[in-house]
Order: sequence, then C-alpha cells, then structure tokens
Amino acid sequence: MAADALIEIRDVTKTYGAGETAVHALRGVSLRVEAGEYVAVMGSSGSGKSTLMNILGCLDVPSRGEYWLDGSNVARLTEDQQALVRGRKIGFIFQSFNLIPRTTALANVELPLTYAHLRRAERRKRASRALALVGLSDRADHRPNELSGGQQQRVAIARALATGPRILLADEPTGNLDAHSTDEVLGMFDQLNADGRTVVVITHEHDVAARARRLIQVADGRIVADEVTRR
Repeated sequence: MAADALIEIRDVTKTYGAGETAVHALRGVSLRVEAGEYVAVMGSSGSGKSTLMNILGCLDVPSRGEYWLDGSNVARLTEDQQALVRGRKIGFIFQSFNLIPRTTALANVELPLTYAHLRRAERRKRASRALALVGLSDRADHRPNELSGGQQQRVAIARALATGPRILLADEPTGNLDAHSTDEVLGMFDQLNADGRTVVVITHEHDVAARARRLIQVADGRIVADEVTRR
C-alpha cells in the first residue's frame, strides 16, 4: 500500500447468510482514500453504503478482500487491536447523535476518553477543548434535552474529535437536522477538513454530498462512480 493512502480496501465482498437466502451487500469493492481528503459516499437504501461504512469503521469485517487502515492490514488485527484502532484513529458521528440523555455535554464528550484510561483532569481538559472547537463551551453543563438538534450533533462531533482521530466517519449526520443546523454542521466539516482532517460522509442527500471534494456512488454493492467534484 502506498504511504499516502490512509484507507485502502481491495476487492472487498460482504455476504450475509448462505445459499439462496444470501445477501450480497458488497461485490468486489476497491477504494482508496488519502490523508486529508473529504469524501462523500452516496447511495440509496440497500445500495451497500452502510455496510461499506461498517467495514471502514472496523465495526464489521469483509467476507473476502483486504482492508488496510493507516498502514495496517485490519484482517490481521485481533478484536482488541481493532477496538484500539477504532478508539484512536476513527471518530464516529451518527444520525441519531447517540448522546447519554441524563449526562452533560462535557461528560458525553469525555466518554471515549474514559475508555482510553486517561486521568480525570486530562479527560476534562481534552473534552473542554473539543467543545470549544465546535463553539459550545457555554453549553458544557447542559444536558441533551436542553440543546437544539444542531447543538446535539455538534456535541457528537466534539465527542468524535476528543480522541484526536485521523478520520471522521459520519453516517447520515444531517438526517435529523433542519436546514439551518445542517448548514452549520456541514460548515464544521468544511473547516475540519481545511485543517487537515480526513472526512468520510455516508449520505443519500445530494446537498450533503455536494459539500465534499470527492463523490463515490454505490449501487447494488458496487462502486458505480468515483469523481473529484471540487478542489
């Protein structure tokens, strides 16, 4: 694998089940993402884009093929090593925010740092810095039900950033947001990418995909288009 490829998958297939009931979610997909890219993966429901996201995020493994992440062959890692990779190299952002309801914004952002076994003072410092990056220092003590949808997603972005990952992997990140909040969140992705972060967004929305610099379209488990849309 070339040194500048942060992500590379080679001839990856993913099949669920067997025989006549087998579902072929991915069919020989190959893909390369270099450090610092901003990529949108677009496809309709059932196209295979969510399966692709799960593999990229080390949440699932291919049935066949190879996945190289930051120079490591993921298939050769143990489950514990894959969990370590997820925690250190990938920041996840989901449509449903996945915040703990009765916990403050600051404590939600601290959560992944707890798994990293950092001391409380260091966790608090990093979480506060991440909230400041998304413009929510003044909401640190607010619980999710005291925040707007856009603010909740910004807390989720701060949580994803807290561990200092090389990759932000976002799955339908604007699906529960209004137009104003969507623009805020996408503006944040623009800035994070401009600052050097690799951003991969899974979406079915054309307006969201248009903000990326590269568009990959998936249909029937295959990549059917891959183009640079802006520089």
